[in-house]
Amino acid sequence: MDRELRSHFFLSSDGLQLHALTLGEPNGLLPVVCLPGLTRPARDFVVLALHLHRAGARRVVSIDYRGRGGSDWDTDWTRYNLPVEHGDLKLMLDALEISRAIFVGLSRGGLHAVTLAATQPERVAGLVLNDVGPQLEPQGLANIKTYIGKLPLLRDIDEAVAHFKRLMGARFPAVPDEDWRFYAGNSLNITPERMRLSYDPQLGRTMEQFDPTAPLPDLWPAFEAIGAPILALRGENSDLLSPEAHAQMAKRNPLCQLHVVPGQGHAPLLLDTPTLNRIGKFVEGIGV
Repeated sequence: MDRELRSHFFLSSDGLQLHALTLGEPNGLLPVVCLPGLTRPARDFVVLALHLHRAGARRVVSIDYRGRGGSDWDTDWTRYNLPVEHGDLKLMLDALEISRAIFVGLSRGGLHAVTLAATQPERVAGLVLNDVGPQLEPQGLANIKTYIGKLPLLRDIDEAVAHFKRLMGARFPAVPDEDWRFYAGNSLNITPERMRLSYDPQLGRTMEQFDPTAPLPDLWPAFEAIGAPILALRGENSDLLSPEAHAQMAKRNPLCQLHVVPGQGHAPLLLDTPTLNRIGKFVEGIGV
């Protein structure tokens, strides 16, 4: 399937090479732009991209933030922050001549999508928010802090699959072995000596000062003001987006539809057929 994908590289304002994957060419239909989670690569969206492209021939673009996937690592870890990443995102969208799109945001990517809807609403035709919303659970963020930037010695993909099952399996009982293998392969890079993280381990430092007892920013006003259709996904076992907050999203923005992914936690992998079909139906409902 990778032969159908194309890599594109862009120079950031501070000299880093930034990477994006694309599937398909501009054709008059609204493109779909996929925005990964905190440590996740553009490759996470390959299956979704193929599903959407084959169903409707849409162009699908998936972004690697700086320090992740095929993008350069930053020598200054403090630039791994939302404002800098958002500037990179807009630079890549401009370079790809994407003036309007449907955005799929996984966790951190959802925050970027909501920010884009607030600051450049003309650019956002629709949003799919994957296990993220205006109200996040501090304990879920604290759980991310425990593993980001850390990796035991893993020598091959089989050991990697076993590692992620131990780390995440309790919240993802519905995930089959082939999906674990896909997830592990995206999370790590193979070297002759061992498996290594597919992102800069210095990203872990961005969570050092996180205090789960401190109040989080109020994102409800920005969410309520979104004037584009929204599909809010929640993993049934998510520790980041509560069932109550998920339900409030539909109550507080009438354009928001809800979908729960059974047997998965934070964040759903977007590999199971029912979820792919639900996203596909939402995207097709927005039209051109």
